[in-house]
Parts: sequence; C-alpha cells; structure tokens
Amino acid sequence: MSSSIGENLRITVFGQSHSPAVGVVMEGLPAGAPVDVERLAAFLARRAPGRNDWSTPRKEADEPEFLSGVKDGVVCGGPVTAILRNTDVRSGDYAAYFHTPRPGHADYTAAVKYGPARDAAGGGHFSGRLTAPLCVAGGICLQLLEREGIAVRAHIASIAGIPDEGDILTGGVGEIFPTLSVEQGEKMRGAIAAARAEGDSVGGVVECAVLGVPAGLGDPLFGGMESRLAAVLLGIPAVKGVEFGAGFGAAALRGSENNDPFALEKGRVVTLTNHAGGILGGITTGMPVRFRVAFKPTPSIAKTQRTVDLVNMEETTIAVGGRHDPCIVPRAVPCVEAAAALAVYDAWLGRKKEL
Repeated sequence: MSSSIGENLRITVFGQSHSPAVGVVMEGLPAGAPVDVERLAAFLARRAPGRNDWSTPRKEADEPEFLSGVKDGVVCGGPVTAILRNTDVRSGDYAAYFHTPRPGHADYTAAVKYGPARDAAGGGHFSGRLTAPLCVAGGICLQLLEREGIAVRAHIASIAGIPDEGDILTGGVGEIFPTLSVEQGEKMRGAIAAARAEGDSVGGVVECAVLGVPAGLGDPLFGGMESRLAAVLLGIPAVKGVEFGAGFGAAALRGSENNDPFALEKGRVVTLTNHAGGILGGITTGMPVRFRVAFKPTPSIAKTQRTVDLVNMEETTIAVGGRHDPCIVPRAVPCVEAAAALAVYDAWLGRKKEL
C-alpha cells in the first residue's frame, strides 16, 4: 500500500479511520526548524469533524502528539513522528458493509485487492480521516514556508454549482466558512442543508493560490510543479480533478489569448496575465501558483442505492447509516492548503540544494 510521497521531504501517512491512532512520519525536515504547536492545532481545528452543522457529528480533538523528531519546539534532526488518537469511533456502524460495498466508496476495490484481511471500519486506510495527519505535515510546512516569504491561501470556489465571488489574491477568506463572499457562502450552506434534509450530499471546488513562490522551483516532465502538486492533491480522498491556471478553459482559447506576455516590474520579470497558473515547463515563473481542485459529493448518503452482496453474489439495496458530512468541501480547504505546502516545500528544499 503506497502511503509515502516526497523527494527531499519524505512523508509517510499511517493508520486507519478506527485504529487507535492515525499519524505521519516526516523525513528531511532541517534540524532547528521551529514548530509552533499552538498554531498547528489551530490549523488542524479547521479540518476537524463535529464542530459545525455541515460536517459529521464525529468528534475528535485532533491534538497532535509528537513521538519523535521535535524537542523544545524545534526539529532535532531525526524523523518527525506525530499521531492523532481516534477516540470517537463506532465500528459497528460499518459491519453491514463488509460484504455489501457502499456505492462511491473503496469498499469493493479494497475487497478485491486485500480480501478479508482489510479493515473496513470507517473506510479503513481509505478514509478521509487520513487527511488529519496530512494536515499535521502540511501545517508544519506552511509555517516553514512562511519564514521564506511564501504563503498558501485557499477558499471554496463553489459548492453545488453555487460560485464564490471575489479574488483569492486580494479578498479575505471567512474563518468559519471559507468563502470570499459571505452572501455566496450563505447560499452554499443552504444547498448543503437541503441535501442533508433529503439524505443526500453535494460536492464542490476549492481554489488555492501560493504567493511569494520564487521562479525556478520544479523540473521538466515528471518532476514538474504541476505533477508534484497533483500527486499530493489526488491523495486526498474524494478529489476527482485538478486544473492549473486557466485549466480546461485554455482549450477554448487561441494562443494569443492564452499566452502570458512577459514584462518588467521594478527590475523583476513578471507576466501581465497568469493563464499558466505560475508554472511553465513544470517550473515556477515567480507569479502566484494558482489551481483548482474538484471534490465529488460525499458518497455516504441515506438514500437507498443498489449494490451487490459479495457473499451470495446477489443484487441488493443499501442505505448508508452512521455519521457523515453532507459536504466535505469546507473541511477540505485546509487539506488542499496542506497538500500545496508539502509539494512546494519539497520543491523549495530541492532548489536550495541546487544553489
């Protein structure tokens, strides 16, 4: 099972949704790097469940415990290992799904690949619960990038087809519900509530911008900055698409419309537009790196759906019970920030070695 990623900063995520804990091991963090645990806890709280009416009622403190690598608030040079304990689990809610896979989940594919040895409770290792340790690693990288003048910002670009309004580069993002427009955010929350009342769910899009990125990060082809970012982003459960800059919209443009003209600004090379999303040839241009991430609707819904009994090999129906988000997009915003920070900091470490 592939749970590791990174070149200069290697992270390994471990645990299952209902195991005693989930956690992460980080290798490659420079000795002496500071870790503000209070700021990290505040970042994790944005992702944590059970804190509002658009997330699952499952409650987890999500307080990271550092087992190694951090001493007196700084990285001591060895691998950093952190865990978050799972305390509010109800594994019995998932017993019926071991042989009747839930549509939209990894239940069936996990059964095919791992057989009866798999841990199906809460989705096991496929669960969105694994984004908690991802956010621990990404939250640390956000702090280290900030020291280099690099900031990561994200917001809900849309939910259920309802768009946000404003520019992520200049607008303020809401702290409780991360939209630029309060009015549009209220409409989105209404759509989430309506879906929940009908036993259904909705999806959406998160937009992210990385500001202060220097030119020169990344490599051609498979080591490109888009590839690095997409690899981490697609590891977030429920992500179904990633686009950079103009993205799919560029396919409808002419070259004269899509190309970003170069110019000089206070002796620095800039582009007058940013359809490329701050990346050319897999390497950052020095302009803001901008991308959007599409999240599918939460697959756990109360509506009756068709499935198959894998023991008797008979078609049957299922209605998913338990505790689930009617929309995961609001809680996914910090996950996208964390993923971006991991990929950018890994590339930044690589560039530092080259200079």
